[in-house]
Amino acid sequence: MESGGGVMGREAAVLVGGPADGVRVKVAGRPWVLQVSLPCQAEASRDGVRVEAVYVYRRDPRVKDEPLRYGFDVASP
Repeated sequence: MESGGGVMGREAAVLVGGPADGVRVKVAGRPWVLQVSLPCQAEASRDGVRVEAVYVYRRDPRVKDEPLRYGFDVASP
């Protein structure tokens, strides 16, 4: 890990932009990408099938201290 980190190797991070704007999380190992999913309502559900919208947040490498910053990647699928 690049810095001392928080409790048990986890660091505070904040998501910026997109549907999870302002959400604060704890991450371990400074991952480059976080994925956020939101459930979608399906007209007819079959045998536990779920539909979710997926959003990608990428870590800002310029931020060295907590909270780490993850920005919404509008170009990701």
